[in-house]
Amino acid sequence: MGEVRENETVSGEKRKKRRKLIIGLLLIFVLTSVIFFSYVSDYYEADDEVRRYFDDTEMVKVESVNEGLFLDGPGTADALIFYPGAKVEYIAYLPLLYRLSLYGIDCFLVEMPFNLAFFGRGKASGIMQRYTYEKWYIGGHSLGGAMAASYATKHDLEGLILLASYPVGTVEERTLELYGSEDRVLNRRNRASGDAFMPKGSVVKVIEGGNHAFFGNYGAQKGDGEATITRDEQQSYAAEAIRQFVFSCHDV
Repeated sequence: MGEVRENETVSGEKRKKRRKLIIGLLLIFVLTSVIFFSYVSDYYEADDEVRRYFDDTEMVKVESVNEGLFLDGPGTADALIFYPGAKVEYIAYLPLLYRLSLYGIDCFLVEMPFNLAFFGRGKASGIMQRYTYEKWYIGGHSLGGAMAASYATKHDLEGLILLASYPVGTVEERTLELYGSEDRVLNRRNRASGDAFMPKGSVVKVIEGGNHAFFGNYGAQKGDGEATITRDEQQSYAAEAIRQFVFSCHDV
């Protein structure tokens, strides 16, 4: 009988340890979930100026699609899939992409899970499967640009467009990189290192007076520099640089 009781005691201790382990893991899961959702719920919202871009005009129609928004302009040959920056409401980039649509470059503005492109880097595939264009481009702002570059390393596209961002792996597509001279969010050392991953024919341009946040319409960004040009001027410069880049790809 003594041996049976001893086995029961050992078995009971094992159950207690398992119970403690399960409770500990549950607590870690709950704590991690609280921290994560607290982090992603604090994001940059698009300003009120953005709302007017939802209204269709004779030149550009804005449609809701599975992945976000489709800006259908007068162009038929070129399309850009755009990934937003981290913790930024995706519609904040409507004003910039609207300009591109007017230039004849149709745009797909992708809505990311939790406003983080890391969780939706493959969304471009669904778009390209449903729509037909002669030339596809992918790009993004900040983290969105990095995830767009990551996508480009595994897929065949015409070009890559990086706004205040850089690739972390080798890309074969011609690349346009734009960043503001007053950007204090972008890691300059990593940005310079990223140039080694871009192929010949790539273009790097600095927007004098521009900063990190002015590529979108979501107010000031923590840690950013003070721009010496207006948001409208920065987006106008960016749109023109992208237009030139896209149409230059036609001659390659």
